[in-house]
Amino acid sequence: MLNKTFEPAQTENRLYALWESKKAFSAQPASDKKPFTIMIPPPNVTGTLHMGHALTMTLQDTLIRWKRMQGFDTLWQPGTDHAGIATQMVVERTLAAEGTTTRQDMGRDAFIERVWQWKEESGGGITRQLRRLGASLDWPRERFTMDEGLSRAVKEVFVSLYKDGLIYRDRRLVNWDPSFRSAISDLEVESKDVAGNLWYIRYPVDGAGDASITVATTRPETMLGDTAVAVHPEDERYRDLIGKFVRLPLTGRLIPIVADEHSDPEKGTGAVKITPAHDFNDFEVGRRHQLPMLSILDEQARIVLDEIEGDLNAHEGLADPAFVRSLAGTTREEARKAIVAKLEETGWLEKIEPHRHQVPHAERGGAVIEPRLTTQWYCDAGKLAGPAIEAITSGRASFIPKQWENTFFAWMRDIQPWCISRQLWWGHRIPAWYGPDGHVFVAHDGEDAQKQALAHYGKAEPLTQDEDVLDTWFSSALWPFSTLGWPDKTPELDRYYPTDVLVTGFDIIFFWVARMMMMGQHFMQDVPFRNIFIHGLVRDEHGQKMSKSKGNGIDPLELIEEYGADAMRFTICALTGIGRDVKLGRKRVEDYRSFITKLWNAARFCEMNGVRAPVGFNPEQVQSPLGRWILAEAATAIADATRALDAYRFDEYALTCYRFVWNRFCDWFLEFAKPVFNSQNDQEAAEVRAVAGHVLGIILRLLQPVAPFVTDTLWHEFGFGEEGSLIAAQWPLPVSPTGAEEAVAECEQIIRLITEIRTVRAEMNVPPSQTAPVLLKDAAAITLERIGRWQEAICRMARVTQTSALAGDIPKGSAQAVVDEATVVIPLEGLIDLAVERERLKKELSKAEDEVSKTEKKLGNENFVSRAKPEIVQEMRERLENQQGECARLKAALSRIA
Repeated sequence: MLNKTFEPAQTENRLYALWESKKAFSAQPASDKKPFTIMIPPPNVTGTLHMGHALTMTLQDTLIRWKRMQGFDTLWQPGTDHAGIATQMVVERTLAAEGTTTRQDMGRDAFIERVWQWKEESGGGITRQLRRLGASLDWPRERFTMDEGLSRAVKEVFVSLYKDGLIYRDRRLVNWDPSFRSAISDLEVESKDVAGNLWYIRYPVDGAGDASITVATTRPETMLGDTAVAVHPEDERYRDLIGKFVRLPLTGRLIPIVADEHSDPEKGTGAVKITPAHDFNDFEVGRRHQLPMLSILDEQARIVLDEIEGDLNAHEGLADPAFVRSLAGTTREEARKAIVAKLEETGWLEKIEPHRHQVPHAERGGAVIEPRLTTQWYCDAGKLAGPAIEAITSGRASFIPKQWENTFFAWMRDIQPWCISRQLWWGHRIPAWYGPDGHVFVAHDGEDAQKQALAHYGKAEPLTQDEDVLDTWFSSALWPFSTLGWPDKTPELDRYYPTDVLVTGFDIIFFWVARMMMMGQHFMQDVPFRNIFIHGLVRDEHGQKMSKSKGNGIDPLELIEEYGADAMRFTICALTGIGRDVKLGRKRVEDYRSFITKLWNAARFCEMNGVRAPVGFNPEQVQSPLGRWILAEAATAIADATRALDAYRFDEYALTCYRFVWNRFCDWFLEFAKPVFNSQNDQEAAEVRAVAGHVLGIILRLLQPVAPFVTDTLWHEFGFGEEGSLIAAQWPLPVSPTGAEEAVAECEQIIRLITEIRTVRAEMNVPPSQTAPVLLKDAAAITLERIGRWQEAICRMARVTQTSALAGDIPKGSAQAVVDEATVVIPLEGLIDLAVERERLKKELSKAEDEVSKTEKKLGNENFVSRAKPEIVQEMRERLENQQGECARLKAALSRIA
């Protein structure tokens, strides 16, 4: 006997453990089934489940569970990423909290051992949380980006690309975290709007008397490393100065005035100071004009003078080498303050203006990022990009929605060298060794490097391995094939590569999707996935991005605790449309929990009326119009749900299930079935019970991919199969009884009639306790015949005393509505005061029209539409649509009693 309510907390952990023990999630590589593969975007080993995880994992699990039911050999490959910066930061903070030692004191080997210890003790949190979500990953195949097999793959790729000339060392600008003292990727940089200043500084033109050129800068401390001033070649103000020199205040160094389109005549003064070693745009200007690139900040972003010491010149009132030398070792902020004061003192500071601008910060540690010129390892992404682009243009891989192809192409066709080295200890150490003279030997291991060195030098020489590790994204780029055993030619690699679909967010198209495409094409000569489904971001119910600072974030584990995993999963699917963000709030999850409750209550009703899993059920043998109608409706729902999932329309899939279960099965079929269950006609009752059981089984199978816990519970309780067996049940096929069209037409007409009567009664404010007859004018004989057969249901469900054909004139004070060919007449005299009701409707209509007018006026204000947040404007448009609908409803109501 089913409990009164479904209790997720009592079911989810137990049922998930049962699935795992039965290996219900496991791939079957030895089977003759067609494979279907999804690679999990490996979450950071340090991570905890957030709403972004919940979104992408729910969508992937829905697809995997659906394909498993369709008879595919499904592999959903699990695993986690070693997350270089994040993990090293966590362990260093742990050491600091313990107060016993530091990373530097421990030494590299001991520290790495401590990180592995942390990983074993605390690194499995995210995988446990994925289980709470119901994710049916093939856990025995779980991989880690630094496990032995994947580490071997990383070395093989590095060595191979180096031999092909696609990995090399170069001195370029990188995003530098001065707190962590490492290069970091663009994805780990967060730009923040900061209130700062623009300092206007005069640079005297050499040999031109009192002439000077004024530059505006947000970073006066970097002027120590200036090597030019750039002006636009067509800027008339500076045309005569191009090719001349200015003498740099404070240092006294002569630097040229160059013509470059990087300078914007409309911004600042139109003249730009160029510091190639400390600004990405300036770096490119420096390369174009072959300018010196002078670093004046060290790895901690403190002033260092080594590269400018030889050019310091004293010039009275302009340059003071002693002052510059006093800056050595100061922080950026300290140097800025001192330099501004000195410029003000010497008269070279023209003015200061308040200025808001974007300043890059390290996403994890919060330090202000410093563009820094360092020697790093790079991957020639430009050469690897070509085959990846061709894979998309040829259709061998496709973005869904297609619009993301343009984003992919724009980045890939203008791709920059990929900095793959990081100044960390935790990660894949770069397999490169250096001889005494700095010669590089790239090898799989130290022994191989020694052999190369012996051949190179002709004798044994001591070698030192590179201290750096690889960018975390390097190993992630190999994920689709390294997890399957590459570089070995394994049966899994042959069977499951390429994978079928990648499900991910648009924010990592560049950092992960594109790099997997490049590596897959290069090493496997095939795309890593056939389809790339790009979902939106999870936002709050108002369309705002979730963030800790706004306090609008939602913990998915809290939602699961409060509403159950099924409710949250269903909500995510229902809100995931093509090309739009997911606006999620607790109220949405609460609403969809009502759907889970509705399904449970419907099942309890069925159980109380003797419905069980039917044995040997044949839809073709069903005789009753009600049974044939719901079977036809079920076939339509199956076809629509299958079509939606095929097209990655998760919202349409969820909506199809919702409408069929709530609006068809519960609201109509079970209501129509009530008198049948209790009738004396045993044969008809048995048939309807069998139909109810059969359709309930279809519903449970349709919903299993998105709501696995409640569906499996009901599947077992109704006798469809053992507990935990629904996951392996067959996906339903759309089978409609032959000639069901007549039954569908009949039932749909009765539904339209009852709906219209209910609408009229609601609009006229007729109390539920008051019943009235319904008269039908101009009704066809078949309509009257059908209504006669459904008399009991119509009277019970529409609060009607009786239905009959109209004889004579329409009674005074009647409301009218048209259903198909017939006019439905409901005599209201004596039930309500028609004059009062008419006045009430007029007042409500007038009020509703006023609201429409106000909203239209606001939306007609171009100033409001252009300045308001897009989500506010959209909310206003939706409000107008609802208000206009209410006006139409009230006008229709008035017309009925005019």
